[in-house]
Parts: sequence; C-alpha cells; structure tokens
Amino acid sequence: MSTPRIIRARPLTPDAFAPYGDVVSAGLKSGTSANQGTAVRFDWSARLQSDRPGAKPNLAVFRSVPQPLPFTVKLLEHHPHSSQAFLPMVCARFLVCVAPADASGGPDVERLAAFVCGPGQGVNYHRGVWHHPIIALEAPAEFAMLAWEDGGAGDCVVRQFPEPLRVLVEV
Repeated sequence: MSTPRIIRARPLTPDAFAPYGDVVSAGLKSGTSANQGTAVRFDWSARLQSDRPGAKPNLAVFRSVPQPLPFTVKLLEHHPHSSQAFLPMVCARFLVCVAPADASGGPDVERLAAFVCGPGQGVNYHRGVWHHPIIALEAPAEFAMLAWEDGGAGDCVVRQFPEPLRVLVEV
C-alpha cells in the first residue's frame, strides 16, 4: 500500500472558503440593531439553495465525537440539489475538507482543501460541493444542520477513494 498524500489544514477564512461556500459568523459584514438595541442582526449570512420543489428544509442536530489527528480522509459526499449549513452549537474547533468537482462531476481529490474552523464559525456548503462529513477536533461537538431533503437518493451522494488522504492540523 502506498503512503497517503498529506494535506495541511489552514485556518478558515471567507476568501479561502469562497469557492466552496460561505463562512457563517457574526461581524463578517455590517449589521443592524435589533431587539430594542440588545443585539446586532447580520442578514443574508449564507447563500441557501435548493432546486427541488418537493424537498423540505430539514433542520437537524448532529453530535460529533472528536477524531484523532492526523485525520484520514477516505470519502467525500455532496448534495447535488441543496446547500448544506453546519452551525456549531457546542464546539471548540472542527475540521472541514472540501474539493471541487472534476470533469466527470465526481470529487477532484487532487485539489482537496482542508480548513480548521474556530469558535463562532459555521459553514454553508454551496449546492453540489464535495465535502467530508463534519469532523470534531479535541472535544465532542454539536451542530445544527440545515439542508433541503426529500428522502431520496439525491439528498446525499457519497464517493469512496481508492487511496486515502491524510490531513495534518497544526495544534
């Protein structure tokens, strides 16, 4: 068996993540006063998408157990008809692995990118973006997830890799 290719995770930033989706966080753009001045509201924080009229928004909660590092990526998934947002409810840091589509529509594993998300950061994968399932680092985490689903095979498509990739995270 060959040695897995190594990907170095970098900190999540809106510019670096833009080809794959949106970073969801307060303060990335100007907000407006809300709730009689006790809060600031940041509208349109993510581009939510669905192209299936019969699909319904599904707000689910995921509980994720921390994974050892370096992390081995063996598969990617995508949601061809819906964006998918992960918003941390209880979380220290988590890892996001994404890849653009190749010419056949599958994941372009050679261009896999990895990001470390810190407290106060969520992600919204654009419709069709290949990504690894959510990966908690250091401690258990809980996320609210929003996607449009109808229970069919098009909700989530998974591709296994013939050769795993290793993702290094700087501590």
